[in-house]
Amino acid sequence: MSRLTARGMKRDGGETGMKVERFAGSPRLAWRLAALSLAFVVLVAMAAACAGEDEETPSGTGTAAATASPSTTVVGTATPQGTTASGEVPGISDTEILLGAECILSGSMGAVYSTIPKTVSAYFNYINETEGGVCGRKIVYQVEDNTDDPARAVEVARKLVEQDKVFAMVGSLGDAPHPATMEFLNEREVPDILVSAGGHRFGSDPEGHPWTVQMIPDYTVEGTFFGRYISENLPGKKVAVLWENSAAGIDGLAGVKKGLDPSKNELVADESYNIGDISIASQVTNLKDSGAEVAVVHGSPGFTAQMIKHADRMGWHPQLLMSYINSDDMMFSFASPQLLDGAITFQALKLAAWRDDPAVAEHYKLMQKYGGPPPTNFTIYAQALAETAVEVLKRSCDNLTREGLMESVESLQDFHSDLMLDDVTVSFSDSDHTGLQSGRMLKATVDEKGQGKFEYFGPLVEFK
Repeated sequence: MSRLTARGMKRDGGETGMKVERFAGSPRLAWRLAALSLAFVVLVAMAAACAGEDEETPSGTGTAAATASPSTTVVGTATPQGTTASGEVPGISDTEILLGAECILSGSMGAVYSTIPKTVSAYFNYINETEGGVCGRKIVYQVEDNTDDPARAVEVARKLVEQDKVFAMVGSLGDAPHPATMEFLNEREVPDILVSAGGHRFGSDPEGHPWTVQMIPDYTVEGTFFGRYISENLPGKKVAVLWENSAAGIDGLAGVKKGLDPSKNELVADESYNIGDISIASQVTNLKDSGAEVAVVHGSPGFTAQMIKHADRMGWHPQLLMSYINSDDMMFSFASPQLLDGAITFQALKLAAWRDDPAVAEHYKLMQKYGGPPPTNFTIYAQALAETAVEVLKRSCDNLTREGLMESVESLQDFHSDLMLDDVTVSFSDSDHTGLQSGRMLKATVDEKGQGKFEYFGPLVEFK
């Protein structure tokens, strides 16, 4: 499998000689995030809940069964204490490298997000079988359920570090639970790399949090990009923002305000909602009453779908821009393709629907052979994350310590996976701890059979 540097690959019918836009002076782009058969059933049920007239937000006990067990996924067999014979480097033995993560495996969004660590596990299985692992050692990956709760996240991170003695945390997931974990891991000087959380804090403070490195984009920067896109392409239109009352939503709103040119567009309203809310009908009504012609949604798929359907019932059809966490085909289960038609989002990766693309086709084969979930845009992202993890591990073989791993991470420049769009790369440095920093706009469309799909448009955008 060609994983790393096929920079010239083009999808059939794709663009060549792609134009690149750069926004000088804006923050570097800092990407957040369908499932197993059981998880898909849960997604459909969640979509049905969204579709009801009472507009209840998807909820439930979740399906951690989408992973190997309700709380833990393990690739390989961990040594009892995860240490070398001499105990010099936690998580490193003569035969294994023990990695950990705390991720959302249960709850209403566990059905979706648990596919990310499961994909990472499958890719590590592939590396163990085909390459004998990394640095002459098999990769063991132990994932604990943080239940999307900060206290639980710290508890399981402490277990992984102090009891299981992992070498590093790789690909932990969740904006709400990870801030406290980040503090714990930096205090203990444990690598906390390739985090799937888009809060501005996770990649913006390499000096204060030198052990944390973010893989997905910063929501502040995403919001800034949305604001600039609106002012450049929809001048004169009134703008409203619906945002989740969390760091993710707050960052997104701040970005939109920063990106909008006030001489071209007025922000006429913004409304927040809480994760536990049953209905957001009143917030959507207020946004409509503001006279907004453009609506930006920084929220999860269930709430985004609820907003779209309530707006439609009121006869309000603004141009919609929605956070990249909604850029998966599962959205067409939450809301009909006809209602999503024309909605804009953002991504940096090839789409799971591109089964004629060699790298995507290989991803399907790999997931099937090595125990991964059915491919989605989330699993495409997760394999790109896993490939990045393997690359930085390989670079640290001559100094397989926690410090050596961080040096390897910060030396990574222009790393490219075949699953990334052409010219999209991942780079880090000691002053830049965010990975994906470029991408393109996606638009929801409806094909001749009435099925929804996402299509890329416009130039590649980079943030410097």
